Amino acid sequence: MNDFGLKDALSSLSSQSVFEALLLVAVAVALIMAIQAFLPRLAGQLGGKPRLYLLASVPLLRLLIIVATVLLVVPVLIEPSFENMFAVFAALALALGFAFKDYANSLIAGIVTLYEMPYRPGDWIEVGGHYGEVRRIGTRAAEIVTADDTVVVIPHGVLWNALIANANKGSDNLMTVAEFHLRPGHDVAAMQALLRDVAFTSPLVRIWQPIKVVVAQRPYGFCYRVKAYPLAPADQFALISDLTARGSEALGEAGATFVEVPPVAA
Repeated sequence: MNDFGLKDALSSLSSQSVFEALLLVAVAVALIMAIQAFLPRLAGQLGGKPRLYLLASVPLLRLLIIVATVLLVVPVLIEPSFENMFAVFAALALALGFAFKDYANSLIAGIVTLYEMPYRPGDWIEVGGHYGEVRRIGTRAAEIVTADDTVVVIPHGVLWNALIANANKGSDNLMTVAEFHLRPGHDVAAMQALLRDVAFTSPLVRIWQPIKVVVAQRPYGFCYRVKAYPLAPADQFALISDLTARGSEALGEAGATFVEVPPVAA
C-alpha cells in the first residue's frame, strides 16, 4: 500500500466528522466506566453464580462497546468504500504491529481469553506461582488478588505458554485441603473418622458437598488430607485454618503424635 491510498482515505476529514467521532468515543468511554463501576458493585451484593456471571460479563461488554465504537467511528471519519477502509486499517495494523508488538500480543491473547474463558472474574487461579481471585480482566492483562491482599497483574500474552490452575472454574464450588502428618502406631480408621467429624462440625463447610479424608503412607509416617468445600470461595483460608486448629487439637487429645515432614517429602 502506498501513501496515496491513505491520503485519499483521509481526504474527507472535516471538523464536524472529527467532533462526531470524539463524541462517540466519549460516550463509549462513559459507558465502559459506568459498567466497570456498577456491575462489580451489584455483584458484590449477590452471591453464588449470579455474582460470577455479572463479573464475567464486564470484560465481554467492554469488548463489545469497543468493537461497536470502532465500527461507528471509522465510517464517520472516512468515506466507507472498500479502498478507503482497506487503506486505513492496513496502515493502522502496520503501525500497531511495529510500535506495540508485545501489547498487540497481549491484546490478541485477551480476546482469545474472552472466547475460551480459561478464567473469569471471581475465579481463583494460580499462574506462575501466584494464587488469587481474578478481580478484573482488561484488554491487555488480568488482575488477581492474593490471600495477602496483593494485586498481581498478569499480561494475557504470558498465558500463551503458562499453566493455569483454576480452582472453581466459574462456579462457587472450591475444594480446600488441610493436611496432617502423624507418626505410625495409631488406628488409621479412627483418625479418619475423627477428622471427618471435625470437618462436618465446622461452621464454614458445605455439609451437602462431599467431605473426604484421604490417607497415604509416607517414609516418615502417615499423611492425612481433609478435603472439604467452604461456604464461599473467599472462605477457603478461614476453613483451612479452622480444620487445622480443631483437627490438631482433636488428634492430640486422641493420642496421635505429629511428625515433622522432611523437605524432600513435603
